[in-house]
Amino acid sequence: MASNAQVDSESEDRLSSRFYAVQECLRSALMSIRAHGLRSFLTMLGIVIGVASVICVISIVQGLSYSIASQFQALGGSTLTLRSHTPMQDQLRGKINRLRLTDLTELQFRVNGISNITPMVFAGQGGMMQVRYGANTATGQMFGTTSRYQDVQQSFPKLGRFISDSDDANRRRVVVLGEQMRRDLKLPQNPAGEFVQIGNEWFKVIGLLEARGELFGVSQDNYLLMPYQTALAISGIISQPDLWITFTVDDPEALEATRQRITMLMRRLHQLGKDEPNDFRVEAADMLAKTFEQVMTTVTLVVAGIVGISLLVGGVGIMNIMLVSVTERTREIGIAKALGAPRQYVLMQFLIESVVLAVIGGLIGIVIGFGLGYLVASAIPNFPPPSAPWWAVLGACGFSALVGIVFGILPASKAANLTPIDALRYE
Repeated sequence: MASNAQVDSESEDRLSSRFYAVQECLRSALMSIRAHGLRSFLTMLGIVIGVASVICVISIVQGLSYSIASQFQALGGSTLTLRSHTPMQDQLRGKINRLRLTDLTELQFRVNGISNITPMVFAGQGGMMQVRYGANTATGQMFGTTSRYQDVQQSFPKLGRFISDSDDANRRRVVVLGEQMRRDLKLPQNPAGEFVQIGNEWFKVIGLLEARGELFGVSQDNYLLMPYQTALAISGIISQPDLWITFTVDDPEALEATRQRITMLMRRLHQLGKDEPNDFRVEAADMLAKTFEQVMTTVTLVVAGIVGISLLVGGVGIMNIMLVSVTERTREIGIAKALGAPRQYVLMQFLIESVVLAVIGGLIGIVIGFGLGYLVASAIPNFPPPSAPWWAVLGACGFSALVGIVFGILPASKAANLTPIDALRYE
């Protein structure tokens, strides 16, 4: 029992002495940094610039990524869109694939677990037509749809009302406008009740949709909706319209399974052979968001890696200054070793000083980098605020410490390997 108690006591003493040694090394490092303030600042400058550049770039790119991702999320994560697809080779040969009314009917009655099925047909050439209001004209995207469009796309009227089933059944000449088109036509703040001209037809404005802002610098509000049957009538494509069909999947967890069922159904309806490619596409509302997120992550890592090279330059600066410090303090090292300081203590003292310099520089760089990110974002009109993710901050601090260790090992080893007699003789 006494022997075990003695062993425990010796173990505690060793731990206490090691903790005290680390504490003394840290205190010595801070005193040395404070004693040579200007030199220490110039030593950290490379680390500060490197970390600030990395944080600035990452915060700007991530802020843009989060902003765009939130806009895509507003479209609804359980929304699918079925549309035709014609490869460029077929287009050059004059072949155009279409989604027909029979596809819409089969989808409605043969696929379970979907709702708010909404056909969409683009009006005019490429879905673009010119709209007139008095002496003002505007060109925007125009398409016909049904009352369920607002539930699928989560796009609701701010003023007035949306298209009704009665409007569609009676092919009424009514439209709902996006905010950008209202501004381009210089319509009143509440345009409901006004009349606009599309081609040779007059349409009554019945509602104004909520503004959705810009995406990639392009307005999402420069469009006009009309009843589905009305769009078919004015476009003259009642017999062979090319439809887009949007709908919601009742169970978001079954999104991929539903997509596969629809793909099999469409291939069977279009009589496609086993080796023939699909002449349609089934797209989720969040597919573009996920693709964009992957691209932005890659860009962030590549740019941050390129900018992070400056951290290596900062590390070389730390190593140079630490070598100078070892030379200046050679006699001090000799005295410490003559008094019994072990090699590990001297190694730890200079290594901790190197790491402290790098970490302090990294922390200053994080603050400056985030500030620069805000300045750059605020200088660009309509640019989202920057966002520095936690992994970027921890990564910057960790990499700064790693740089301090890697580039501090050589000077620390040089100091630790000095013999007391040679160090004391040094002039």
